Amino acid sequence: MNTTQHKRLSEILADLDALTAEQIDLVLARQAAQGGRFGEVARTLGLVDETLVARALAAQLGLPFIDLSSFKVDPVLLNVLSPEVMYRYQVVPLEQEGEQLTIAVADPTAVLQLDELELLLGRPLQYAVATASAIDRLLKGGEGTRRVLRDVSEDFLLQLVKETDSGEEVLSLESLSADTASSPIVRLINTTLLDALERRASDIHIETGHDGVTIKYRIDGVLYQANDPIDLHFQGPIISRLKIMSELDISERRIPQDGRFKIRLGEKSIDFRVSIMPSAYGEDAVIRILDKESIAAEMQGLSLEHLGIHPRELVRIRRKIREPYGMVLVTGPTGSGKTTTLYAALTEIHTGLDKIITIEDPVEYLLKGVLQIPVNEKKGLTFARGLRSILRHDPDKIMVGEIRDPETAQIAVQSALTGHLVFTTVHANNVLDVIGRFTHMGLDPYNFVSSLNCVMAQRLVRKVCKQCRRPVELSDQQLHEAAIDPARRASATFVEAVGCDACNNTGYRGRSAIVEFLEMNDELRDLIVSKAPASRLKQAAREYGTIFLREAAVEKLCSGETTLQEINRVTFVE
Repeated sequence: MNTTQHKRLSEILADLDALTAEQIDLVLARQAAQGGRFGEVARTLGLVDETLVARALAAQLGLPFIDLSSFKVDPVLLNVLSPEVMYRYQVVPLEQEGEQLTIAVADPTAVLQLDELELLLGRPLQYAVATASAIDRLLKGGEGTRRVLRDVSEDFLLQLVKETDSGEEVLSLESLSADTASSPIVRLINTTLLDALERRASDIHIETGHDGVTIKYRIDGVLYQANDPIDLHFQGPIISRLKIMSELDISERRIPQDGRFKIRLGEKSIDFRVSIMPSAYGEDAVIRILDKESIAAEMQGLSLEHLGIHPRELVRIRRKIREPYGMVLVTGPTGSGKTTTLYAALTEIHTGLDKIITIEDPVEYLLKGVLQIPVNEKKGLTFARGLRSILRHDPDKIMVGEIRDPETAQIAVQSALTGHLVFTTVHANNVLDVIGRFTHMGLDPYNFVSSLNCVMAQRLVRKVCKQCRRPVELSDQQLHEAAIDPARRASATFVEAVGCDACNNTGYRGRSAIVEFLEMNDELRDLIVSKAPASRLKQAAREYGTIFLREAAVEKLCSGETTLQEINRVTFVE
C-alpha cells in the first residue's frame, strides 16, 4: 500500500474549505498539548465531522472514499472474508477481481494490522476509506450480525453472576452442568442474548407453537421474529436452561414463575428478568433486558428535549416540575417511557440544594446525588412501606416508581399535601382515566385534586429511519379515515418506512414521545370534585390548552417524523 504523504491533512481540509487558518492553529496547539492525530483532535473540537476527516484521509493517501450507508455485502465475499475476521479487523469486503480483494477500512495507516490481514488471507488487498461508524453499523446490522454472532459467540466470555447477601459470586457457565461447554442449548441461549443486545431489544420472547419454538425480539416497542422455528423437542431444554440461570424450580411446569439473572460481558454487567408461563404446548418465557450501562449512555445529559416532546408542552411541563410541592403524575401503558420522563425531569431540577429520594422496582438508572431505593417484596420492602420510611428521611422531592395500591396512593397524596413534591406513575389510558383510577382506589376526591399539580399521559411512536425513508402521497380517503383534514397536506411532509441494514430492515429507528398534558386549575378541580361528566372535563381541558394524544401524534406525522401506520398503531381516532 502506498502511504506517501504528498500533503498534510490540515492542508487538504483547508483546500476543502473545512478549516480556516485560525482553526488549524487551534487544532495544532491542542495536538501539541495533548497529543493525538490531527483529524481526531479536529473532530473532538467539533470543527469537522467523521465523514470529512475520512474523505481528507482518502485524498491524502490517494485512495477512493466509499459511502457505506446503503451498501450491502455480497454473500459470496463472506466465504473469502469471514464475519469473524471482518469483526476482528473492522473491515468490509467491497469487491473481488481475480485474486485481488478490495476492502473498506477506517484507518488505512494502520499498516501492521493490514499487513497481518493480508498474510492471513494470503492474497493481495486493495483499500478504500470509509468512516469507522459506517463500518461498525454495517457489521452490526442485517444478516452480518447473525453470521458474526454465530461464529464468535463462543469466544465471548459470558459469566453468570449470582447475587448473595455478601455481594456477588461469579459462576462459570461450565460448572452449572457437566456437558455445558458442548451444549447446543447453552450456545443458543448465549447467542440469543448477544444478538438481542446488539439489536437494541428490550425483551426476548420464547414462544412455543405447533410448528416449534420461535424467538422474537421487542425492538422499539414492536415484536420481530429472530429465527426460523426450532424443533419442538428443544422447548423443554431451553426453558430448563433459563430456569437454572434464574434459580427457579425446574420440576414445576404448571404455574407461572418469575426470576432474574445477571450476566457479565467483559467489564459490563447486564440484568435480565425472566417470566415463565405455562402454555398449551408446555411453557413460554419472556426475558426483559435491563442493560443499565447502555441506558446510562443514552441518558447522559438527558433532558426533556431529548425525548422528542413538543416545545409547546415543554414550557408547561417545566413550570410544573419546578413547583415547591404537589404531585406530578405520568400515565401510560408498560413501555411508554414514563420512568425515563421522570428521570429527565429529576435531572433537570436536581441542583444539589434539595434532598431527592426515589423508590423504584427496579432501579433502572443511577442518578448522581439522588438516594435511590429498590423495592424488595421478598424482604417486605414494598412501595408503601418504603414511602413511609422515606418521609422520615427529610426529603424535599420524592419519586415513587409506580402507584399500584390504595395504601401507596394515600401516602403519596398526603406527602404532596404536606409540602413535598412527588413524582409518580400510574397505569391508565389517558389523563382523565387517571382521575377515575384514583377515585376507585377509595381516595377522597377533594384531597386528591388538591394535591395534584398536573397529569401527563405519554406514548412512544417509532421514528422513521433517516437512511431509507421516502416521501409518500396520502389519498383523501386515507386522511379522512385517520380524521386528518386534507387541507393540512399543503404544509405537511408525509413519509413511509422502507427498511435497510441500518434499521434491521424494520423501516424505523428510535422512538419519540407524544404527550397529553393536563395542567390543574381551580375550575378543573371543582369539576372533578362535583363529578362532572367526562365530556365536560375534556372540553374544559381543551380550553385550558391540553392537546390530546391523537393530535400530538398527527403533528409528528405531518412533520415527517413518523408514518400513518405508526400513529394508527399507537393512538386511535376519537
